[in-house]
Amino acid sequence: MEAYNDAVKRFRFCCRYLAVIDGDEFIFPKSKSTITEVVDEILSKNPNAGGLAVNWIFFGSNNQENADYSRGVLERFTKRAANPHPTVKTAVNPRRVNYYPTPHAPAYYEPCFAVNEKGGFVAGYSNPEPSVEKIVMVHYHSKSFEEYERKVQRGNADFVDNKYSIKNFSHNHNNDEFDDGILKYREARCNALIPSGVGAENLFHLKQINYGRLFNALVQNLFPLLNKGLAPVFFNGKLENFLTCLNLIPHLRGKVLDDKGAKFFEELSLEAIHKSLYAALTLADIFLLIDEMPKILVMDYPVVNQIREALMRIIQQVMLLFRMNNHWQGFTDLDHELKILQSFDTLTKRTN
Repeated sequence: MEAYNDAVKRFRFCCRYLAVIDGDEFIFPKSKSTITEVVDEILSKNPNAGGLAVNWIFFGSNNQENADYSRGVLERFTKRAANPHPTVKTAVNPRRVNYYPTPHAPAYYEPCFAVNEKGGFVAGYSNPEPSVEKIVMVHYHSKSFEEYERKVQRGNADFVDNKYSIKNFSHNHNNDEFDDGILKYREARCNALIPSGVGAENLFHLKQINYGRLFNALVQNLFPLLNKGLAPVFFNGKLENFLTCLNLIPHLRGKVLDDKGAKFFEELSLEAIHKSLYAALTLADIFLLIDEMPKILVMDYPVVNQIREALMRIIQQVMLLFRMNNHWQGFTDLDHELKILQSFDTLTKRTN
């Protein structure tokens, strides 16, 4: 769990989506679309959707007693359970995740939540109406009997003393139906991703960061601010975008931006963040900004203090709302954050 939470904090602005899955699990979209395209299509239907809960489907042993490591699991095990399992794993927008209490599902910033492939609300690690028409989490839990014996001896990943039971093998090594769909999908994606004549082993050498594309994203998001007559409605729902821009700049510094250019875009990003605080905000926006404030407060721009003061006013308003609704955990958490922001002003005056 420590690694999962570190990944969310460290990479929340580096990836569009993040999926926490195990080494024996594979995400399989049931179409020619990419995983990102499927998640985009489903989450875009609800503005508060923070993640897509994908149901497990168990693949069995193919009645194999012994382990055969000459081939991968996708080739070796092509028989599965007839029905999906209610347990889920989640592909999330990491900018809407507070932390991971369980590998199956995160705790989101309010008011965000997970949805299933049909757009229905999913709480925790179980989707009571499992569906795998669009996307599925293929789970090779048992593999061969020999491999399952080793799993039992090894112990659970969370607690070594909490061992699997060999009795569970017969329950989980489902061989009800033949299904090689994931193999066909993998082949199609490889053909689409790997240029003709290039071996798969060289794929990752070709996947370089496209700095020009990232620079264009900065321009597209931030240059409208140069228009002094920009309507306030432009900033509605864009705080996440502007925080992403701010976190993007260090990757471009020294590549397509010199120090002067980097400072120009940093200040423009901060100006956009400040103006967003006077537009439509969600609680998720506010909590995301609070998490980013340690980075922002050490930046030497006049607008930083304006962001701090505006955020303190917003926190006080939300605290009042929490108190009126007896949401005391949220109230005390924000009270703690408010005191830190207030003390930063005192510290700055002493330093000066």
